Amino acid sequence: MIRTKQFVPLKIAVMTVSDSRTEATDKSGKLLVESLTQAGHHLAEKVLVPDNIYKIREVVSRWIADESVQVVLTTGGTGVTGRDGTPEAIQPLLDKEIQGFGEIFRMISYQEIKTSTIQSRALAGVANGTYIFCLPGSSGACRTGWEQIIKDQLDLGNSPCNLVELMPRLRET
Repeated sequence: MIRTKQFVPLKIAVMTVSDSRTEATDKSGKLLVESLTQAGHHLAEKVLVPDNIYKIREVVSRWIADESVQVVLTTGGTGVTGRDGTPEAIQPLLDKEIQGFGEIFRMISYQEIKTSTIQSRALAGVANGTYIFCLPGSSGACRTGWEQIIKDQLDLGNSPCNLVELMPRLRET
């Protein structure tokens, strides 16, 4: 790949959704923070919230109202059990859903975990000019989502196109 555009570091917030993890046991959130900083981005904030759609919405709403936060990454709560509510918390906040994200994530995951990927309700979208990516809670799924999709799309030099180059136009009406 020939790099024609300079890398632009973004401010990215990370949320772990879990009733059972603590900061000490949060491998997925830690992996996302390490991955985004190694890529050259800046951590805006990292939080751990319980599996509660209103707590999730409260934090994400604050982040999407903050113009300095450009991307939100969540991990956890995307499964199908009764407590898994991240998609239900996030979808009402979205102005646009990026449907291809979930489709590509499950396609890539199929290569790793076969049909178990149907249990993932990974999703992405845009809310108030902020990109939001909701990943499953396993560190393997977070690594897959970051390394195989998100990292390149958050790199202005990625060709033929990327999400960063669209950022100035996200709030157009």
